[in-house]
Amino acid sequence: MAVLYETGEGSYTASEKKLAIVHRVIVRDKVYPKEYAILVTDRRSIFIRLKKTRSSFVLRQEMRIGTALVTDVIPKTLEEYGQTSLQTLELGSQNLTIPHEAVTSLAMKADELVHRRRDFFIWMAMKRQKEIFQVCNFDMNYRDSLEHEKTFRFYAVPLGAYFKPRRQTQTRERILRDYAMDTLELFRKVLPAEVISP
Repeated sequence: MAVLYETGEGSYTASEKKLAIVHRVIVRDKVYPKEYAILVTDRRSIFIRLKKTRSSFVLRQEMRIGTALVTDVIPKTLEEYGQTSLQTLELGSQNLTIPHEAVTSLAMKADELVHRRRDFFIWMAMKRQKEIFQVCNFDMNYRDSLEHEKTFRFYAVPLGAYFKPRRQTQTRERILRDYAMDTLELFRKVLPAEVISP
């Protein structure tokens, strides 16, 4: 299994433990795609808004075909996030906290690839390398504090610092798939089996 997150045994409170950090996912937005890290405890997942790392065009392309080969963004470690209290992260105006008990379903899938004329060179590269450049996304359905059903969709797109070293020995298709599967396995550890779609 590829390592996409860090694990730890420290706790934020006497009874809540931080388990792992997923360094980056991307969320669609009409104006500018949003990047988040996911801090997962045994009780909740906190989507922590990250600073913009790329142009809107690059981020939208990454959501379709995967990571740009750039390594200048160094992700925060689990220990660095541990220096900030769980309450402070939860209250961050741009962050989203989803208690695991509020999650009603989680499904991983991939958007259908659409042939566009402007993507001619991308399709040529896929044909030459005999692989499909495709990013998996997750639909997390949950009930908010008012018992309203909501859906949070995020795309599993690793940072270049994760992607580039693996690209020397693995295909783009394999790296993106492993990243998504590791994310799924992490949620399987903290969510009831019946809410996760096969």
